[in-house]
Amino acid sequence: MDYYVRVEIWSASPRIGVYAALNPLDSTSLLSSAGAFGVFLVLFAETGLLVGFFLPGDSLLFTAGLLCTANAGDKVHLSLTLVLVAAVAGALTGAQTGFWLGRRGGRTLLARTTNRHLLEGMTRAQHFLARYGYGRAIVLARFVPVVRTVLNPLAGALDVPARTFALWQVAGGLLWAVGVTVAGYLLGSSIPGVDRYLLPIVGVIVVVSLLPVVLEVRRSRRAGAPSRRHHRDGAAHR
Repeated sequence: MDYYVRVEIWSASPRIGVYAALNPLDSTSLLSSAGAFGVFLVLFAETGLLVGFFLPGDSLLFTAGLLCTANAGDKVHLSLTLVLVAAVAGALTGAQTGFWLGRRGGRTLLARTTNRHLLEGMTRAQHFLARYGYGRAIVLARFVPVVRTVLNPLAGALDVPARTFALWQVAGGLLWAVGVTVAGYLLGSSIPGVDRYLLPIVGVIVVVSLLPVVLEVRRSRRAGAPSRRHHRDGAAHR
């Protein structure tokens, strides 16, 4: 499914308007149209609003880092400083907004959710909090798609102390936003003409970002298998 937004960008002349079709699921398209501001918007929506769970935070950050290098070609070139500022601002304000929304009415909002991906993300987020505790769960969730969307309002709904959440979401947000962006920048700096390889590189980033989800699902299934066998054995003996 494609999502397109019409973006109007005005030039220096008030009579001239340029229209661009922007696909928020396509990192290159988004960065070409909106630049660093697009990074802020996507990260804010993905980490602060449940409707942003489908947005490509990891691949967007990595691609933005690649496009900050001199090897990125002439099509799109971004300022590393502006991208980092936008990424950190979007990640931190988004997470804090999600927490605030969860504290204000998150239990009702989450209970009404019917989207399968959000429900699975909610289950994983609860597992993260139970298994790792507040601090580690908030930091690790930054690197897991959907979980980083759901955990923030869930933490607010579960009355995680506001100071504890703020401390660890800032630490996790900085590590994620700066780390992934700089990783893209370093890779782009080392590969001449890196813009020619954007599609396969982004594909690899998407696959890598989904690995934690796949591993968590497999671990949950393995953990549930013994209990299901025990239940069947008990039913057979009765």
